[in-house]
Amino acid sequence: MKSDRSLENRISIVVPVFNAQDYILDTIRMVQRQTYENFELILVDDASSDNSTEIIDGVIAEGDDRIKLIRTSTNNGAASARNTGINAATGRYLAFLDADDIWMEDKLQKELTFLREKDAAFVFTAYEFGDENAKPTGRIVHVPERLSFKEALSRTIIFTTTVMIDMDKLPKTVIYMPKIESEDTATWWNILKTGTVAYGLDEVLAIYRRPRKSLSSNKFTAVRRIWGLYRKIAGLSVVASAFYFIGWAFRATVRRL
Repeated sequence: MKSDRSLENRISIVVPVFNAQDYILDTIRMVQRQTYENFELILVDDASSDNSTEIIDGVIAEGDDRIKLIRTSTNNGAASARNTGINAATGRYLAFLDADDIWMEDKLQKELTFLREKDAAFVFTAYEFGDENAKPTGRIVHVPERLSFKEALSRTIIFTTTVMIDMDKLPKTVIYMPKIESEDTATWWNILKTGTVAYGLDEVLAIYRRPRKSLSSNKFTAVRRIWGLYRKIAGLSVVASAFYFIGWAFRATVRRL
């Protein structure tokens, strides 16, 4: 039987690539092993200075025409790279993947089935934290069945690598990521502000690789970013921002314990 290559059922996977030579081959092979085969893998190289593009070119030379490389001449950040990929996407469905994160082999199949069952525009899944080698740590982030804009303000629970969007229901203009800090969270909020409800599949289908970093500096950065999102993206007053910030801080602490 001929495999399905229709645009109506195609999932466009957008991966920003920047100096990812240590991960990118494994990432491509991981996507190629997906049980759902009607995808295009759009790798957007953000002016890497390592061998990322050479590795990608080597895979493309093997003849898998589902894999596409877009090169940029200057480094503009993950938001710009993802927007370039979104703009190039030809499928009905859109999924995001970071170059160092992990998908289970049936991630696309299960999530697409879930999206269709819910007749949803925007879905996401549970995930597990991994160490610097992506080895699962047992720390799982469970997700709610549904998430509205107001509910999302106090819980930044949507992990980019778990998101899938139906672009027949949400136009690309709503999905494009703003060039600000925490651009992914800003995007989810912008989508939810339209009245869209996000649906969560509470099954671990991805692993979030967490390299060793300074926890104190990460916490400070996270606090500054979430406050900026409340004021600039959500448009909240200082009082309302403080209210939602308390809920966010509590949930973020529990999630990372």
